[in-house]
Amino acid sequence: MLNWLQYIFGYSTDPAHAFFFNRYDFWLFFTVMYAIFTLVYKKTRIRNIYLTLFSLFFYYKSGGLYFLLLIFSTLVDYNIGRLIYGSDNEKRRKYLLAASVIINLGVLAYFKYAGFFIDSLNNLLGTHFVAIDIFAQMANSLSGSHFNIENIFLPIGISFYTFQTISYSIDVYRRQVKPVNDVFDFAFYVSFFPQLVAGPIVRASSFVPQIYKPYSVSRADVSRALILIMAGMIKKILIADYLGANFVGAVFDDPAKYTGFQNLTAVYGFALQIYGDFSGYSDIAIGIGLLLGFRLPLNFNSPYKAINIRNFWQRWHISLSTWLRDYLYIPLGGNRHGKWKTYKNLMLTMLLGGLWHGAAWRFIIWGALHGAGLSFHRYLNEIFPSKNKIIPIWKKLVYGFITFHFVCFAWIFFAAGSMDKAISMIRQITTHFYWSLIPDVVSSYKSVFAVLLIGFILHFIPREWKNQSEHIFNQFPLFAQAMIIALVAFGLFQVMSAQVQPFIYFQF
Repeated sequence: MLNWLQYIFGYSTDPAHAFFFNRYDFWLFFTVMYAIFTLVYKKTRIRNIYLTLFSLFFYYKSGGLYFLLLIFSTLVDYNIGRLIYGSDNEKRRKYLLAASVIINLGVLAYFKYAGFFIDSLNNLLGTHFVAIDIFAQMANSLSGSHFNIENIFLPIGISFYTFQTISYSIDVYRRQVKPVNDVFDFAFYVSFFPQLVAGPIVRASSFVPQIYKPYSVSRADVSRALILIMAGMIKKILIADYLGANFVGAVFDDPAKYTGFQNLTAVYGFALQIYGDFSGYSDIAIGIGLLLGFRLPLNFNSPYKAINIRNFWQRWHISLSTWLRDYLYIPLGGNRHGKWKTYKNLMLTMLLGGLWHGAAWRFIIWGALHGAGLSFHRYLNEIFPSKNKIIPIWKKLVYGFITFHFVCFAWIFFAAGSMDKAISMIRQITTHFYWSLIPDVVSSYKSVFAVLLIGFILHFIPREWKNQSEHIFNQFPLFAQAMIIALVAFGLFQVMSAQVQPFIYFQF
């Protein structure tokens, strides 16, 4: 009995052992949760409370006592939202909005950036300051635990739910949405477990109205949800995890040990790995949400089909790129004050977008590259305005080739563990390519190149073909769909890595 209680209420903050979509125990808990859900889903209020409680339990299983921070953010922004909406004093409304932004970003900055800024200060001034994890220190005092207080732990998903609660306060301030009815509804909006720890970042305007609607899921919705979950698991396990565990991770860990061709292949591999990993999570989240009766926004749309860097950001991590546009780029002035201020706003937005991903200079460089790319693309459009909206196929291929390789170059800084490794990788690609060894490399890593080929083929399949596949799957009887899912699950089990690979974006 004690072992069962420890299994149910135990948690791990180690991403390799945490409670996520690619673990068997999550699906066991989800099956039990969904069975109970079928008994309460018709009663909207009970359904919402039930899903809120499970979502908090999910976050507790994923991040331990740090779920108290989630509750803190929930209480802060729920009350501030009500105060903003209930006030006609514009000055007071602005102070309240500022309080929401400062509190949320202050918590995020402490956990995510305190160590980075302290280390930078020490390197600059030769000092020896130490960043202390106050939350771990408090936990040690209250519970007798022994957390390391000199290593600030980054609570999982804090970057995502922080942006979500900030957007709520801003939208209420702008009077674009009304406050939710009560704190339980707001907790449901903030903590809805499918997208809680890695997105999509959900706007209150699209999600909150769904809270008050009765459950409505068609047979076609169920089929689409199952396809999304299957596709997400295939992207994650068959493609992303395999590439990361069998090739990409080793090359990025020590680029100097490998030829330039192997390094370049690892860059292509990481481009596919991070897409499969992150879009796979989003697919699963959207699929689970749909099974529960909630529509989450599209977060990826075949990003490597992009024909320019602006188009890439219209396809990649769409919920973040639109968040940065609506709550950072446009408030900074957007493109309303001349071209040079527009370039400045693009650069600043992407620099902060890079910093959002991690407290390291390589993320800032990654953001700067994309900011420069967006600015340069805008500059070219101003010099050579397009007179014909129909772009020939050959131009799309050329533009797509250039865009893809620019994105891949930026991925080097994003994925490398340090600036030294990023520079080493670039050096190997440019000076130690060793063309004569390419056949031997391909022969030695046949399965890796096969997965790369399969991954890119699946990515570049026309959208019409994918839609047709969904339509065909939807025509199958439930028994046949269940058999297909069972076969896919069995196949994924055969290729799954011995050690569960955490989702890449959990570190952000």
